[in-house]
Amino acid sequence: MLDSFSRAVVTADAKTAAIGGADLNALKGFIAEGNKRLDAVNAIASNASCAVSDAVSGMICENQGLIQAGGNCYPNRRMAACLRDAEIVLRYVTYALLAGDASVLDDRCLNGLKETYAALGVPTTSTIRAVQIMKAASLAHINDTNTEANGGKRFNQMGSVKGDCSALTSEAASYFDRVISALS
Repeated sequence: MLDSFSRAVVTADAKTAAIGGADLNALKGFIAEGNKRLDAVNAIASNASCAVSDAVSGMICENQGLIQAGGNCYPNRRMAACLRDAEIVLRYVTYALLAGDASVLDDRCLNGLKETYAALGVPTTSTIRAVQIMKAASLAHINDTNTEANGGKRFNQMGSVKGDCSALTSEAASYFDRVISALS
């Protein structure tokens, strides 16, 4: 796993040059946005169980056959495995967001995931839909745009650092898109 600093060192070393110019400016930006990054990771992690359960519930609402006898979320142990896998994917997305680098997501989560799901007979279209729902929930939490009207009793506004979070939102979205691409 490489973070932004390690990646800059490896890149500079490969060029046999010192870190400077654009690489140094990118690291300065990474540091300057540090509190926003930590708030974004906290927003996702603090709401992970809700995002995961909503994603799996949404996936099932759209495909009732998953919970019928013979479906991939039937019996309870398969449902538990589905919830566990969704939680693992979300956790590795937060790791990538914290590090500012997708290598941990690729190496420890996505490497061989599609093949494993194919061998187990897990429908990737349903899994992709669950990831899309987790993506929408996570981005709403990063931007702190969730509302009491949408959240109901479970409403939880994080009170993150205010300001432009578009770069972090875009970065987080790219990690979810990476998961979707790996499953496609």
